[in-house]
Amino acid sequence: MKEGSTEAPIRHPIAWQDPAFTDLDALDDEMRRVADICHGCRRCFNLCDSFPRLFDLIDESDTGELDSVDSRDFKPVVDACTLCDMCFLTKCPYVPPHEFNLDFPHLMLRYRVAERKHGIKPGFAESQLTKTDRNGRLAKLAAPLANWASARTNKLTRPVLKGVAHVHEDAELPKFHSETFVAKAAYHPAPPNDTAPAKGRKAVLYATCFVNYNNPGIGDAARRVLARNGVETEVVYPECCGMPQLEGGEIADVADRAARIAALMAGWIEDGYDIVAMTPSCALMLKFEWPLIVPDNPQVRRLSEATYDLSEYVVDIAKKEGLAEGMKPLPGGVAVHLACHARAQNMGAKSAELLRQVPETEVTIVERCSGHGGSWGIKTENFPVALKVGAPAAQRAADANAAFVVSECPLAGKHIVQGMERIEGAVDKLDSAQAFHPIELMARAYGETT
Repeated sequence: MKEGSTEAPIRHPIAWQDPAFTDLDALDDEMRRVADICHGCRRCFNLCDSFPRLFDLIDESDTGELDSVDSRDFKPVVDACTLCDMCFLTKCPYVPPHEFNLDFPHLMLRYRVAERKHGIKPGFAESQLTKTDRNGRLAKLAAPLANWASARTNKLTRPVLKGVAHVHEDAELPKFHSETFVAKAAYHPAPPNDTAPAKGRKAVLYATCFVNYNNPGIGDAARRVLARNGVETEVVYPECCGMPQLEGGEIADVADRAARIAALMAGWIEDGYDIVAMTPSCALMLKFEWPLIVPDNPQVRRLSEATYDLSEYVVDIAKKEGLAEGMKPLPGGVAVHLACHARAQNMGAKSAELLRQVPETEVTIVERCSGHGGSWGIKTENFPVALKVGAPAAQRAADANAAFVVSECPLAGKHIVQGMERIEGAVDKLDSAQAFHPIELMARAYGETT
């Protein structure tokens, strides 16, 4: 058998409807096969906490090998995986088409799907955190109250949240807005510049749950930048892409969402619109995960082919038509975190490429995991680990001495800034003690305010 592979990695469709997929004996056999390969390799030891847990589990067993590891002890390994895909894309030499056929993240997903199939589900409070559309609709009705209650400084409500929902009382939580991105777009049109270089492009902005409910400013900035460059935009948000549900093993729910959203988007694609996802996790779902979950759905495949990540789309304009003039430098420079789900799209460092279009602006790349991992990183038992995993990224951002910290993943950006708070003087150097999406800084460079 060959050691490693020089061929581009590929992924197989996820056979979640095959009874063997959730068969516990078959799953245990595959867990042990993959664990044995990982145990003998260990190139992924510093990516996340799953691999140290796996290696410690084997090393501390009676024989120091898998034969003395109890199958029940694999669960902490699975629980530590955030499905970031970095082991598959950046470290593992045994991914398909290698004959070992190793896909660690999708094996962790399989384990979670099997847990649900056999009645092992998260608690009620934990399951409610992933209902992003329901939570967003409710929170926008009383956004100031929701934001007050979720603030880290609120010593009255955060201990209650910790006790009820197992959310660490020091974890920074997303804020809510009383006006969604969809609502703002409905009566604040951003007409394209008829003399701009990209005149003739049309794009549907898939709002995503985070931009719609938690940070409409990202969407506003995107519309303004695209309008400045001549792109006609429409804002569409039927529902969440299902990434939180995928992380929890609710794969049938994700398959249903994929079919519904793809059917709705089909008309826009037929009319010549590009589909642009506002955050990288959602772009990853539309472009890569959905076609693996429902491989026989032609509308899902067509949507995958028509979808761009937001930064990818702006860079595509820059390369093909050129960007509109008028940007001014961003004084102090930018530390750009390459979000894991942006890297998992295998499209290059588009967020850094985007900001390098801003004249006379120093761009420093932060190419380490933030440690957040979606809803995983805010949990009481995970938050300290999330800070530990994200410490190198926070240190790199601090060492950049930049005025701005940027990440395409809003949750990752917040988490990096929170890590920087633990480095003396690091946050004091920032223009604003918050993280931005790169499109927000490009809008600022254009003089566009949101």
